[in-house]
Amino acid sequence: MGKDVIIACDFNSKEDTFDFLDKFTDKKPFVKIGMELFYAEGPRIVRDIKARGHKIFLDLKLHDIPNTVKKAMAVLRNLDVDMTNLHAAGTINMMTAALEGLTRPDGTRPLLIAVTQLTSTDGESLKRDLLIDEPMDKVVMHYAENAAKAGLDGVVCSPLEAATVHKACGKSFLTVTPGVRFADGDKGDQKRVMTPAEAKKAGSDYIVVGRPITAAADPAEAYARCLAEFVD
Repeated sequence: MGKDVIIACDFNSKEDTFDFLDKFTDKKPFVKIGMELFYAEGPRIVRDIKARGHKIFLDLKLHDIPNTVKKAMAVLRNLDVDMTNLHAAGTINMMTAALEGLTRPDGTRPLLIAVTQLTSTDGESLKRDLLIDEPMDKVVMHYAENAAKAGLDGVVCSPLEAATVHKACGKSFLTVTPGVRFADGDKGDQKRVMTPAEAKKAGSDYIVVGRPITAAADPAEAYARCLAEFVD
């Protein structure tokens, strides 16, 4: 599976989303639909963007009891997304149930990945807020290994952790990495970041890029820059 850049379409309306996507005339980028847009517009926005020819990562980060997540995934599988996710903190049982719900009667399903730790979380908040005394890298690796045991396709992690995840879980186990910024850009609220070129070198399979593209003066040019640094 080749590397790709996923644009985080963190808008709160279909109008803003379509205005943004209309800027891309040469290539239909892989896009991420997160909570803000999905909750604002509902499942219809997924179908409309898919109809425009885009691959979709539906980023809703499910986390609940196994049966509830299984039922929710059984609904999401009908939206024809290419990738979706959940929180690895929900346990192996929850992840296994999610896979069962996401798999269609014909055996096909979207890619399912697990969030290890959010890139806005650092070691200090891990200990202070979550009462997890283990170091960040050990926590991330444990969550990734649990996801692999459950049969998931990969994890969302920091690009700083991509190489270690591949070493522990195999090269085919996908690493989807937000926290990517251009070298001359603002880090925003992300604390564990890399440039697209650094993420490529680290072994990320997909990078998720939001504001460096969506807030750029020329989003299509910023996207092309990401592709040049990460894919080409």
